[in-house]
Amino acid sequence: MTRVAVLYGGISAEREVSLSSGKQVVIALRQAGFAVDPIDVGTDLAAVIAALTPKPDVVFNALHGRFGEDGTIQGVLDWLEIPYTHSGVRASAIAMDKQAAKAVFLSAGLPVARGRMVAIEELEATDPIPLPYVVKPSNEGSSVGVEIVRAGDNRRAEIARAWKFGPQALVEEYIPGRELTVGVMGDRALAVTEILAQANTFYDYTSKYADQGSRHVIPATVHPDAYAEALDVALAAHRALGCRGASRCDFRYDDTAGEPGRLVLLEINTQPGLTPTSLLPEQAAHLGMSFPQLCAWMVEHAACRG
Repeated sequence: MTRVAVLYGGISAEREVSLSSGKQVVIALRQAGFAVDPIDVGTDLAAVIAALTPKPDVVFNALHGRFGEDGTIQGVLDWLEIPYTHSGVRASAIAMDKQAAKAVFLSAGLPVARGRMVAIEELEATDPIPLPYVVKPSNEGSSVGVEIVRAGDNRRAEIARAWKFGPQALVEEYIPGRELTVGVMGDRALAVTEILAQANTFYDYTSKYADQGSRHVIPATVHPDAYAEALDVALAAHRALGCRGASRCDFRYDDTAGEPGRLVLLEINTQPGLTPTSLLPEQAAHLGMSFPQLCAWMVEHAACRG
């Protein structure tokens, strides 16, 4: 029987999300017939390595955020020569650095939002680009730290003074319209989902993980050309970064002037959420794949990429 170690928890701002993903994965893998060893990852890396001794057949990486999604744990697993799920060091590190990922997407001819990295001191002093705009950390996931600054909004200096994500922020044009997402498994884009946040103006952390925080429409009711473009761009982004296994791309779709509108790639997630409210499992289910089958597919496509 294949022995799978599930890494979950971690030490990033997304620890609670990862705990939820990991618990779901443990149950699903056992239902799929695997021998499963859950490992709650904390600050002691030596303890994690000890828990991986003797080596499992596969590591299921259910970590989110820094140290779990940015190439760090991937490098450790490559060193230990243990096959693991999802992307390797290079793709994980680039995807987690939003500005670096944008550079790759631009070179591949993919549509991205206009913007730049800005020193926090500059943000505190003045609007760095025309309003409205989005302020976000360059290396966090799950919309952690994301703020929208609109015309007439006096929160800019307050946001800058409270910033805790490093000396710079990524500032991008605000794209009006709708929130779309596309999951990718291997060489296949799955479906386009529209996300309708219930209580907020954008798909923030609460909308993503709170019970009934958002409503998902699958397949998204957008123009057929926009639907096809979203599938194509998600697969192209996955390939441009060299992702493996499953990923998920998030988009803004500006149809405010009519359809087909402007599709903008926001980011790619190399460790898509696997919680009860997550989008990739929902898209897989839409295509007839159960959650245990999805997790088993990830294990079967695990690799050591050193």
